[in-house]
Amino acid sequence: MNIVRNDIRNIAIIAHVDHGKTTLVDEMLKQGGVFRKNQQVQERVMDSNDLERERGITILAKNTAVHYAGAKINIVDTPGHADFSGEVERVLSMVDSVLLLVDANEGPMPQTRYVLMRSLKRGLRPIVIVNKVDRPNADPSRALDKTFDLFVELGANDDQLDFPVLYGSGLEGWLVRDLEGHRPKNMDALFETIVERVPPPEVNVDAPFRMQVCSLAWSDYIGQIGCGRVLQGRLRNGETLARTTTRWHNNDKRTGRWEVTGVEQAATTHLWVTRGLERQAAEEIAAGDIVWLAGPERLGIGDTLSSPDLADPALPPLEIEQPTVSMFFLVNSGPLAGKEGRAVTLRQIRDRLEREQRVNVALRVEDVGRADGLKVSGRGELHLAILIEEMRREGMELCVSRPEVITQRDEQGNLLEPMEQLIIDVPEDYQGVVIEKLARRKGELIDVQNAGTGLIRMEYRIPTRGLIGYRSEFLTDTRGLGIASSRFTGYGPWCGDVVARTRGSLVSTESGPATGYTLENLQQRGTLFISPLEEVYAGMIVGENARNDDMPCNPTKRKQLGNYRSSTKEIDVVLKVPRRLTLDTGLEWIAADELLEVTPKSIRARKALLSAEDRKRQHRLFMSQAG
Repeated sequence: MNIVRNDIRNIAIIAHVDHGKTTLVDEMLKQGGVFRKNQQVQERVMDSNDLERERGITILAKNTAVHYAGAKINIVDTPGHADFSGEVERVLSMVDSVLLLVDANEGPMPQTRYVLMRSLKRGLRPIVIVNKVDRPNADPSRALDKTFDLFVELGANDDQLDFPVLYGSGLEGWLVRDLEGHRPKNMDALFETIVERVPPPEVNVDAPFRMQVCSLAWSDYIGQIGCGRVLQGRLRNGETLARTTTRWHNNDKRTGRWEVTGVEQAATTHLWVTRGLERQAAEEIAAGDIVWLAGPERLGIGDTLSSPDLADPALPPLEIEQPTVSMFFLVNSGPLAGKEGRAVTLRQIRDRLEREQRVNVALRVEDVGRADGLKVSGRGELHLAILIEEMRREGMELCVSRPEVITQRDEQGNLLEPMEQLIIDVPEDYQGVVIEKLARRKGELIDVQNAGTGLIRMEYRIPTRGLIGYRSEFLTDTRGLGIASSRFTGYGPWCGDVVARTRGSLVSTESGPATGYTLENLQQRGTLFISPLEEVYAGMIVGENARNDDMPCNPTKRKQLGNYRSSTKEIDVVLKVPRRLTLDTGLEWIAADELLEVTPKSIRARKALLSAEDRKRQHRLFMSQAG
């Protein structure tokens, strides 16, 4: 018999990146009594990962819980960046409603459209929060109108269009139903709205146990851990489970058909529920709960866990996002290999990537027959950059190639490539250079809006190839005042050659410490990446050439001393501050014949072939094949 669990509300917080999801959760935890009154709480408490804090983004979905008016409110904070959109989609299967955050200044953005579309398709009734109303240039009415238009455009039904609206500031910790009325400095209006408008789960706790794995974690002590919502029944720790695996027929979701691929049994070893920010061990879990579970050795996204007594327990597979970008992870073969890191072998790289695949379901690792590395594919540059950064912080050294898009063929054999929706907000003075640059990168201008605030909003359809290497260039062209956001929209016809990088490299021909004498001359030819006394090697890239071709140079050359050239003359050398490559800028900048050398201490660009003779030989071979 079904019962309504009024003691539980399950919600997810969805929004575009940087619209304030994690900050809002911080305030909900503070005002929900999770922390002691005198407890010191750091900002972005849900972003426990160092990279999340440094980058200011949520990478992995996380859940927490607060109690209000006798109800336990399970809250899932989801990533806002498009590269991690698959996390959002799987989370929606665990909740009964969503809090949709919209920036009062920016309004709906590309990722807003995606997460809202998925929520509406699942039949969820969102609660809209117009956030950051305290900011300059905030226009809550316009943001709400745009949001309503988006609901209509995405086919929301009448019940979904009748969404409650709250206004406020997550940073300041207040939300109200009406901006014209009294503004209490608390979030009571939000908690009340959740309890009133989020439907409590209606479940059968007496039926055989069943849940579906929606998220994964890993423990070196426990093994694979699965997270999901209990759909029916109860489960006590130690009881036996059946794990049923499924897949789409012929691995093609478009057919709508799926099949069972395996069934195995295992005993549960651990059960957890969320209390505040912590997982607490539980002896029993029941339908309606969001839980963590360990026991089966191998767990995958979409696996059905059920009582062995349940007939036909399998649920349809959950959609796992397919990679769109790939690169090679290679053993560091440079002369400085092993001087700054511990893990430098292919076996160590392979083992680390295999561990990552246990929880990072959007990652693909392929052995393509190279003795020096593996092909790694992910959802985008950021997705792979996060992984590389984690590896270097663990003490690993490796070389990575330039990101390349993953193409497909349609039924007629036509070449297809990943496409993106790009939204740009830019001051009027810089719109000309942005339009010019994006036209070279095969961007198609779809829409232009001028709200009269000095900012122009432009919407583009552009191949993913066109965005590789553009982010840093965009910030330079707009003096850091422009905002660009994109999301993957699917595959489209190949757009032809894309003009990206227009400058060559300054390539060292010798090894040794760089000298100020030579660097003073080289900086006249381009932009330097290094300082005096830094170790360089033959084939290493020491700067960007002002021209479009590569220029060999010897940054280690010393001044010849004589009667008129004293050693103290070096003191008069004036050098510009070098442009240091970061992991993100380096991945964007390197060309197809170049690699990024990544160590715990350094980021260096280099040629894939260090020998100048090898590069000449390869160039001649390429030209002969092309001719």
